Order: sequence, then C-alpha cells, then structure tokens
Amino acid sequence: MRRKILNAAAAGLMLLAGIGLSGCKGISVDLSSTSTPTSGSDGGSGGGTGAVPGAGSSAGATGSGGGLTVLAEPNAGFSEIYALITSARHSVELTMYELKDTTAEADLAADAKRGVDVRVVLDQHLEKSRNEAAYSYLTSHGVHVAWAPKSMTFHQKTLTVDGKTSAVMTLNLVSSDYAGTRDFAVIDTSPADISAIVTTFNADFGGHGKGYDPPDGADLVWSPTNSQDVILSVINGARHTLSVENEEMGDSTITSALVAAAHRGVSVTVTMTAESDWDSAFSELEKAGVHVRTYKDSSKVLYIHAKVVLADAGLSGQRVFVGSENFSVASLRENRELGIVTTQPAVISVINATLTHDYAGATPFAS
Repeated sequence: MRRKILNAAAAGLMLLAGIGLSGCKGISVDLSSTSTPTSGSDGGSGGGTGAVPGAGSSAGATGSGGGLTVLAEPNAGFSEIYALITSARHSVELTMYELKDTTAEADLAADAKRGVDVRVVLDQHLEKSRNEAAYSYLTSHGVHVAWAPKSMTFHQKTLTVDGKTSAVMTLNLVSSDYAGTRDFAVIDTSPADISAIVTTFNADFGGHGKGYDPPDGADLVWSPTNSQDVILSVINGARHTLSVENEEMGDSTITSALVAAAHRGVSVTVTMTAESDWDSAFSELEKAGVHVRTYKDSSKVLYIHAKVVLADAGLSGQRVFVGSENFSVASLRENRELGIVTTQPAVISVINATLTHDYAGATPFAS
C-alpha cells in the first residue's frame, strides 16, 4: 500500500550482516534490471507482485566501504533483512515507525524463542492503530515491546543485531510497500555509530527518549538534534551538483538552501512523487533554476519514499546524506529520526546511479 507520511501536517536493508557479506563487497550497477523484489508474507498491492515501471535500475546494486554498505530498494529484495534478524545470537533492537511485515515479526519471535534478547520500540503518536497487531503478536511471543512516547513521533527505522551491525533505513517494515517504493538502507558496522545507536535505543526503550540528546557517533544524523544542520551543510557545501529525493518538501529552510545553491551555479535536481502540497515549493525551486521532476502518485509507477541529498557525486568533496528524515519542520525539529552522512565513494556511486535513473524516468514539473 502506498501511503505518504505527512509529518508536517501532523505538526507536524537491507543488510548482509558482518557474517555473509560476500554479496556486498563491490558495486554492481545494472541500469536495465527489472528483477522482482522479494517481499514478506503480508499481501497488499506492492508485495511481491513484480517490478514497478521505473523501478528497474541500480536498485539492485550494493556498494560498501569504510564500514558502510548501501542497498537500494526495491530491486535489491528484502531477504537480507530477514537474514540479519535470524543471524542474531544475543540481541536485537528495532525502532520502527510502522511495522506490518509478518515475516519479520515471525523472525523476531523465533529469535526470542531461542533465547535472543529482542526489544522493539514502536511509534504510537501517529501509527498506534497500524502497529497494534504487531505489538500484540510480538508481546505474545516473548518479544519485549515498548510504545514510544505519545507526544513524540518516532519516525526512525533502525535495526541493530548483536551490538555490532545496524541497518539505518529510509523504509518502514511494511511488506506491502516493498515492491513499488524507492528506498535505501545503509548497513553500518562502525563501533562508534553502533554504540550511539544502542545507547539511544536504551533511552528510548526505557521511556526517556523525549528530550534525550543522542550521541553523534562517527557519522550519524539525528532528529530532533542535528539533522537540519547536517542536511544544510551538505546542501550548502555543494559546488557543482546536488541530487535530491524526498517524500516531502515542507521545510522552507531546506527549500531556501536549494534555491541558494542553484543561484550560485550548482546544478540541482529534485525527484519526488507528485503531491499538490509541495507545488508552491516546487514552483519556487523551478524559478530559481532547480530541475524538478515528479512521478505520478500511482501504484503503477515508482513511489519516491527515499530521503537523500547527494552533493558533487564523483568529484572532490562528494558527500551524501541518507536517512529517515523528511523535509518538514516536524521531521527535522521534533521527531525521533536517524540518518547517516558519508563521503564513501562506493556508497555514493550506487546512490548516484539510482538517483540519476529515477530523475531520467520522471516527468518535469509544470506549475
């Protein structure tokens, strides 16, 4: 099911664990691929029905370097996330905005049954009704589940296994969305990052997350603490090119920074799913010389759910942000969100190929 997460209106993967990373050692980019993604056992309009037009590209590519691996969805498939869960020997920590994937839920329950300490934090501010089924199933199968604070949206999507590997994702674990949605997952094995993620999870699971200031680790991007500043630093630091994908364009500070980049001669491209709420911002961007393209909001074409800002790909100073943060005041300043910023060439290469493909397949915005 396609569903926009309008944090502004609310006031607001896939990984191969350190064991078995052989499939993620290099970069493989196939711009003609239309392989069918693997979904969970939930049904739904997107799950496992085949590749969506526009999805076939470097979406099955992986790139790794510097302790990071990136997977682009939907074409990479979702078997690796299940493999990560089932590889756990000691602990699993999952923070998820929306959980509706019976395969992942069964894997978490099986972990708990064999003695793994499985803990889950689920959003209840906006998504309690949709998370209640998973909450009930998991708690009845020995998983320790906590609701996030009622007054704070937990839009983070992160899975950590055995205190060694974290999947920092742009995607929710909703299997019916997998096949038709553009998303990314960064697999992180940096000890500094993992320590910061686990420390923050412990605070959130214990009910102390609201007002908690997460550690930055080596390259983490958190909301509500540093995300807007980091994303602005990527945009403001671009000298030649900027490529952007996001689900929302509702933060005027981000829009102004993209306008300023175009005015100083940076070639700026924005690719999103069409939504009338963002037309005013799109018009402002177009007038400044930003190249905006959109996909129709339809189950027949690719849905842009990724949240990415890529600066100067392939050039000196290249840098990319990828995470759960939408361009909205709520997402950047109020929610619990997590992303990563990196300069790793292998990671950037895959993301750049994917964004280039998506931009080419979209339609120029016309106000």
